[in-house]
Amino acid sequence: MELKEVLQVLEQLAPLSQAESWDNVGLLVEPSKSRPVKTILLTNDLTDAVMEEAENMSCDLIISYHPPLFRPIKRLVLKDWKQRLAIRAVEAGMAVFSPHTSWDTVKGGVNDWLVGGLGSGQVSVLNQAFGGANSHSHKLEFTVRSAEELNDVMEELKAVDSGTTLQHSVSRPDSSGIHVSLTCSDSALTPSVQTLLRHSASSQSLSILKLEKSPLPGHGQGRLSVLDQPVTVATAIQKMKSHLGLSHLRLALGVGRTQESSVCTVAVCAGSGSSVLNGVAADLYITGEMSHHEVLDAVAKGTSVLLSEHSNSERGFLAVFREKLAVRLPDSVTVVVSKADRDPLDVV
Repeated sequence: MELKEVLQVLEQLAPLSQAESWDNVGLLVEPSKSRPVKTILLTNDLTDAVMEEAENMSCDLIISYHPPLFRPIKRLVLKDWKQRLAIRAVEAGMAVFSPHTSWDTVKGGVNDWLVGGLGSGQVSVLNQAFGGANSHSHKLEFTVRSAEELNDVMEELKAVDSGTTLQHSVSRPDSSGIHVSLTCSDSALTPSVQTLLRHSASSQSLSILKLEKSPLPGHGQGRLSVLDQPVTVATAIQKMKSHLGLSHLRLALGVGRTQESSVCTVAVCAGSGSSVLNGVAADLYITGEMSHHEVLDAVAKGTSVLLSEHSNSERGFLAVFREKLAVRLPDSVTVVVSKADRDPLDVV
């Protein structure tokens, strides 16, 4: 199976357009020589141990949940451990892909898997995602006097919107002229308006509308679940240990709460979840990590906090995703979850 075909499947499972704007997702390392993808390795983090595992299995594509290349780099040198991994991938002809927050946002992704650890419930999204990767953000409506003037205006507009393709529709001419509706990108808005203002007919009739993206039901950062069957804090701890495959979790009890207190509502965010969970009314927060003061803020409001360490709140989804991916690929492609991948922190 060609790399581009695998990338198309990954896009169908979790569109990269749903990743956070600050994130660095997608294909991060692409081999110069094309070769069929026969072995895919899934990992939460690409480390030296995981790279060695990938090399030993002659891996063709590494899917690393966290992007191993995040900040801009000016050189590739061996003394930097992340750059060293990129060099090894290039030398081995391996592609590297990272989905990161697109997996967090998508319906059925990391956060839905995480909140499912406490059982069924009425689940809602904490930070709603909005639809699509449409680059057209404004609608311009105006009137021209003739088809000739329309052609002239459109030629001028195309010249200023080099980054995207202008989309326009024309209604049947009437006594006032030809009515035109056109959409453009943010970057093309100002030069497009300036162009239309140079034409008397369009300048007199011009109206500008901001296009709002529609919400995507079930997609977004974080989840809140009203549990169908409330549990105690103690039971929640045991359920999450089993769900995450861990022997230890960190617990901060909310003010006035005990381990026998009832948990009816739970808010979760995989990874470092404080920015998403902050201010959410829930009996229990579940995330990978929060700062000391963020935990104090939560418990002061009566909310208990359960922390697993950052990657432990994400890693278990790899096995779920392996099944989702494998059924969409031919039998000639093997999808493997890394055995070397692990959280860097141990309880000692």
